[in-house]
Amino acid sequence: MAIPMNVATSAYGQAQRLIDNAARSAPEVEKPTAATPDFGAMVTDNINSVVEAGKNSDQMAIDMVNGKANLVDVVTAIAETEVAVESMVTIRDRVIQAYEEIMRMPI
Repeated sequence: MAIPMNVATSAYGQAQRLIDNAARSAPEVEKPTAATPDFGAMVTDNINSVVEAGKNSDQMAIDMVNGKANLVDVVTAIAETEVAVESMVTIRDRVIQAYEEIMRMPI
């Protein structure tokens, strides 16, 4: 089943708006030290990379339809997007698993 381009573009735009809104509405917290990585920034960067990979694969597919790209480049872009999405799903699953583990801890 083919997804219309405007639906994909709309989905990417909505994801970016959600990221921007979450960044704006996040409460101010104490700045982490240089030795402590910022988890929220890491997640935001990862989401942005997934969105960018999706946009790139969509553009490559459009270029192939218009005769401007070859099949190998399109397959590579789609594979990169697939890996990025799978990585993001794995991270999400691990975060949920950690949350559930914390909730099971006795007080």
